[in-house]
Amino acid sequence: MEGGRRQLAGVEEVAAALARGEPLRLLLVARPPGDPRVAPLVEAARAAGVAVHEASAASLRRLSKTDPPSELLGLVGPDPGAAPADALARRGAAWLLVGLAYPGNTGFAIRTAEVSGADAVFVDNGFDHEGRREATRAAMRADRYMPVFWMPSREVLRLARAAGRAVIALEDVGTRPPWDVDLTVPALFVVGGERHGIPDDVLRAADCAIRLPMRGFIPSYNLQAAMAAVALERLRQASLRGGAA
Repeated sequence: MEGGRRQLAGVEEVAAALARGEPLRLLLVARPPGDPRVAPLVEAARAAGVAVHEASAASLRRLSKTDPPSELLGLVGPDPGAAPADALARRGAAWLLVGLAYPGNTGFAIRTAEVSGADAVFVDNGFDHEGRREATRAAMRADRYMPVFWMPSREVLRLARAAGRAVIALEDVGTRPPWDVDLTVPALFVVGGERHGIPDDVLRAADCAIRLPMRGFIPSYNLQAAMAAVALERLRQASLRGGAA
């Protein structure tokens, strides 16, 4: 399973995961829950060290994969609070966002990475505390479900190399479309800012640069659209190989 994460919905699934000793990391609970079975299950999860967050009905409606939405959601998978080196030691995709200027775009990019099952996202920009908060809100609090780090590109690249990851840049100077590159290898995908793209020193560190074909007058895709295209191509390639990358 890409990213190793999955969503549990409802009392039965959460209770079964607890009973099996699965790596249950997080519960999102309606406030207040209508099902009387929820409260004792939440207490049992807390006693087992599971993080519990109350969520509004609107939040649960947006996040739940069931219809009608469940008032209890659980996250099973790797630790969202893992250290950078541990997150990069996994074998899926990781993303490095360099120089993004707008918190909203940054948040949407983080969300795109989480939805596609990424192992982690690294952000290198100059946001202050409020800018990071705004980005986190735009990401639908994806940092609760997947490791998100704010750290310099140089250190991220060093850790990625130490973990044996390829470094693949998404940039206009790329010479190959994504479907001509094996994207299923453990990789760090690098995306540059809206204004200046990927810095030269980071681009030089990449093993290859890929470019999305464009046929219109406007010279670039929206940042999240470009990320989603590459993330989906990676999942498509993995599916053709008979499993998750």
